[in-house]
Amino acid sequence: MSPRVIRENPARPAEIVGSVPVCPPAAVDLVVAQAHRDFLEWSRVPLPDRLAALGAAADALEARAGELAALLARESGKPIVDCRGEIGFAAVYLRWVRDNAPAVLTGSVVQDGLGRLTTTPAPFGVVAAITPWNAPIILAVLKLGPALAAGNTVVLKPSPFAPLAITAVAALLPGIQVIHGGPDTVTALVAHPLVAKVAFTGGEAAGRSIAAAAGAALTPVTLELGGNDPAVFLHDFALTPDDYERLVLASFATAGQVCMAAKRLYVPRTRRNEFLDSYLAAAQRILVVGDPLDERVTMGPLVNRAAVDRLTNLIADGRRRGGRMIPLAAAPDAGPGYFLTPALALDLPDDAALVTGEQFGPLVPLLTYDSEDEAVLRANDSDLGLAASVWSADEDRAFAVAADLQAGFTFVNTHNRTGMSLRAPFGGTKRSGFGREYAHEGLREYVQPTVIHAPEAFRPGGPGMPARAYPTHRA
Repeated sequence: MSPRVIRENPARPAEIVGSVPVCPPAAVDLVVAQAHRDFLEWSRVPLPDRLAALGAAADALEARAGELAALLARESGKPIVDCRGEIGFAAVYLRWVRDNAPAVLTGSVVQDGLGRLTTTPAPFGVVAAITPWNAPIILAVLKLGPALAAGNTVVLKPSPFAPLAITAVAALLPGIQVIHGGPDTVTALVAHPLVAKVAFTGGEAAGRSIAAAAGAALTPVTLELGGNDPAVFLHDFALTPDDYERLVLASFATAGQVCMAAKRLYVPRTRRNEFLDSYLAAAQRILVVGDPLDERVTMGPLVNRAAVDRLTNLIADGRRRGGRMIPLAAAPDAGPGYFLTPALALDLPDDAALVTGEQFGPLVPLLTYDSEDEAVLRANDSDLGLAASVWSADEDRAFAVAADLQAGFTFVNTHNRTGMSLRAPFGGTKRSGFGREYAHEGLREYVQPTVIHAPEAFRPGGPGMPARAYPTHRA
């Protein structure tokens, strides 16, 4: 009997949600070879027909949203309301690709006094897409949609911690092969000579391994890695109760297991108590920890026992460093689920592990500062640079401070998914990766420009050029 990836329910670990077959490294070659044969056909399908297939997939995805949301909630621990939101957003994005891809994927022809020049955005071939568990559907669709629109085919390797719903979603799209397995399977996929492009979202350590394997094969990669995202509140910040609730969920949605979550809060020392009182009140209103299938729940369990142990160690380290952990909501009574009480950490030094690293869980440090220059300097004191936010009553001032933050995407007066836009490219700086998703930039990640050029000098009747000549400024 072939081995299988078995997925438990993190809210009730004794409950097996389902399983998928493991693709051993030796079998990866057969899958990639099939994807390459499919590419030779799919790349010849006219662009309007490829885009129509994305629209049809969006319709099919919405038709199955209820079923898929329940499955996703059970395998990932994400609250079911958020699961429905993720699935709906994935359908919205597929339609956005359908409607906007022609602007990027249509080539150009120039014929003038300088010659004849055609530029065609060509697909790479087989794309290896390696995706995480925390938002498994949308983070896969961000790769599948643009790749397929461009004429690529895809071998998708989801996380073993949420393999079920995304496997069902992938079946709604043409040109997709899905494989499951561990690091050896990933290495065999990334290093395969017929894989022409790699797209990965996940942690920094895995990103390094994938980049190394792809680099050895000279395969281009897009990497969206982790973040230690600062939220900087300027001295004039003015937040309503609704703003505070949005801020709380910017850190604690998906139990804090989000790459672009607000992970460090920098507040003026003179307004710390005011901020703290309002934040705690908002957390009491908005945070409900429990079974993700409960419509009232806004925070479910962590993904596995290892995550609970890692966060527990961070709490212990923070307390040893003089920090105080302020509970924000009651977790369920002790039981088998991977639940952790969400907490705000006070009085931590800047070199505490909870400040210097990405916690990826429901713990957030509140840090105070005296001057804006100090806040910017401390916010930038990280080797990660995915996202950030600036909060101010003066939008122009917020933009000026945001320009000094070392982040690929900086929100103003919001943070996390409420600040995203389909027209805004998203990705990191520093060790948070490279390449972009969303917007036209996200579409361009899956094409490479190919050029055909006939200089006017060598066309019929042209004047020619000496053999050792260089182009002029007009050429």
